[in-house]
Amino acid sequence: MSHSVDITPLNASNNRVVVMVEPNSQKPQIQPAVYRILDANLDRAREGLRIIEEWCRFGLNNGQLVGECKYLRQELAHWHTAQLRAARDTPGDPGTELTHSQEEQRSSIGALLQANFCRVQEAMRVLEEYGKLYHPHMGKAMKQMRYRVYTLESSLMGYQRHQLLWRSHLYLVTAPAENLLPQVEAALKAGLSLVQYREKMADDHVRVERATKLRELCRTYGALFIVNDRVDLALAVDADGVHLGQQDMPIAVARQLLGHQRLIGRSTTNPEEMQKAIAEGADYIGVGPVYETPTKANKPAAGLQYVSYAAQHSSIPWFAIGGIDTNNINDVIGAGAERVAVVRAIVEAEQPTLVTQYLISQLHHIRA
Repeated sequence: MSHSVDITPLNASNNRVVVMVEPNSQKPQIQPAVYRILDANLDRAREGLRIIEEWCRFGLNNGQLVGECKYLRQELAHWHTAQLRAARDTPGDPGTELTHSQEEQRSSIGALLQANFCRVQEAMRVLEEYGKLYHPHMGKAMKQMRYRVYTLESSLMGYQRHQLLWRSHLYLVTAPAENLLPQVEAALKAGLSLVQYREKMADDHVRVERATKLRELCRTYGALFIVNDRVDLALAVDADGVHLGQQDMPIAVARQLLGHQRLIGRSTTNPEEMQKAIAEGADYIGVGPVYETPTKANKPAAGLQYVSYAAQHSSIPWFAIGGIDTNNINDVIGAGAERVAVVRAIVEAEQPTLVTQYLISQLHHIRA
């Protein structure tokens, strides 16, 4: 006995299509297509994980992250049966001819990793849904693995940010300027790897626009991008973290909002503030102002003595800041600084690339 299924196209009341379906015949009809979908997405997820795994192994030398990638790949391989592989029809797949210009290039390691995490997560969502038609436990298994991939992404991106933070020795804090983007890019070309967007007086829509452009610039050059004061703005533009002053929100609250994968810095002016910031979980601290500076007009200079104290007592990365430029950087280095933050020295420089190169070379010289 046959059953009829009425398929009436939208806005086409006179065009009715009646499809005759035999009882219990639907599963055999959909099987080849479902098998191909599962095969393609298992391939996609495994390939994406392997790309991520290679960076964890050779780029980060992180055995724990490598182990998690390998576990996920092996779990997917368990589901990638000969039955599904046999349904593969690469010559007959119209999707093999489709591409997008964004797939032809990657601006940085971060962009490469992000693209492949998206690839894996999308594939696992497909596997979760179509897997329910294939095996009673496949949907649940894929859902659990998808959540593990989200955790892996947070762990990897957080680890990579912390690694780059430790390797960064010159920190540019921006100030409003008409030619800000060209100045920052010139510094990035010279090897700068850490930029903070700081602008106190602009409207929020202006801040969002400028922060977004700076974030994209930093990602192009593989640099960290930090937002001053504003946790909401940092989240809105997907920054790598936020820098908080002494009067800003507690680090614990910022951490709750930002998560552990993003960076939190804190300005400090004396040993007590330094120790408190470390105890509260700051990822790095600013030490200063070393010299009097118009950026901190109402704050007296902390001096080189505080720099020497930080050199002996800070257990996290710290940046000497405040009035530092090409004329006095060696005095700051002599007091024990291995990392410095600058503002006007680069933002107002006639040749920002040369200034950045000089500052970095002086900081590298002390570690050679």
